[in-house]
Amino acid sequence: MSKVSMRVNGRAVSGEAEGRTLLVDFLRGTLGLTGTHVGCDTSQCGACVVHVDGKAVKSCAMFAAEAEGAEVTTIEGMANADGSLSTIQAAFREHHGLQCGFCTPGMVMSAAALLKDNPKPSEHEIRVYLEGNICRCTGYHNIVKAILAASGQDVGAIAAE
Repeated sequence: MSKVSMRVNGRAVSGEAEGRTLLVDFLRGTLGLTGTHVGCDTSQCGACVVHVDGKAVKSCAMFAAEAEGAEVTTIEGMANADGSLSTIQAAFREHHGLQCGFCTPGMVMSAAALLKDNPKPSEHEIRVYLEGNICRCTGYHNIVKAILAASGQDVGAIAAE
């Protein structure tokens, strides 16, 4: 066991972790941040996406020790400072971009990364970007609408799947 320290959602945290401890397990088990979901343990589904130093990463494919000294943002850190939903979270709610909700944290974190790099993505660009995220309920149509809305674009013209 070794000590791992990082900033998570803007605050300094540390905890003990074995060298093989995954970042997702450190966040959920050690820090109690259970909003990041584990869907597959093989980096296929994207439910575990968090931001590490501003980049979207699948936290089930990264060791906690690799995040030593990093700035990590989880879904719990996405809300506005006053606790209200962020623009992306509000758009997911307004446009029914969630069904069972299991994939939602990863989808929101991926959407935030996409909009940071591409503030006005096309429907096609959104769909391509989200290829690493799986929605078991097949709610992709409304997820895409939510991301378009969060980017300030018209969602009326989105094509039906």
